[in-house]
Amino acid sequence: MNLSYLPNVISGLRILLVIPLVMLMARSELGAALAVFAVAGFSDGLDGYLARRYGWFTKLGGWLDPIADKAMLVSAYVMLGWWLHLIPVWLPALVILRDVVIVTGGLVYYLWVEKVEAEPIWLSKINTLLQILLVMVVMVDHSLTAVPVTLLDALVYGVLVTTVVSGAAYVWVWSRRAVRAKRGNVQ
Repeated sequence: MNLSYLPNVISGLRILLVIPLVMLMARSELGAALAVFAVAGFSDGLDGYLARRYGWFTKLGGWLDPIADKAMLVSAYVMLGWWLHLIPVWLPALVILRDVVIVTGGLVYYLWVEKVEAEPIWLSKINTLLQILLVMVVMVDHSLTAVPVTLLDALVYGVLVTTVVSGAAYVWVWSRRAVRAKRGNVQ
């Protein structure tokens, strides 16, 4: 195997980690689920590091990495919200809705305007960080040690605000780009 495919293999393995994560969460084994989530997080950092450090970027990796990230986070949110009821049930719906809006907007832009290069905005990165922290803190709270309710509440509302604002920002930015691109094509 060519080593340049290593980040793709790591991303693929991260997608497979969703299965034990969901199974462990379904059995309320949140300590073990936290370990799987941490391994997935480490693998995300590792594949990104390898790709950047050695220039091992591939088109497949450009798809696998975000799919692995979303599969892990969405699965964790669905399990924590709709299965275990450890976070508000509306929060997974909001997180998923935002992702659907962004993906649908990207697809529409690609089909009607021009090719899309994924460009995460800084607020989206903060949103992802808060989403990850919320998952980890909830699992710690229900497996290792009690976490202050104020911290949990702050994370829930932080995810709420950054989800809504970053989703709206994507719609705003890409709608403006589409209008400018269409105007440029008409002239």
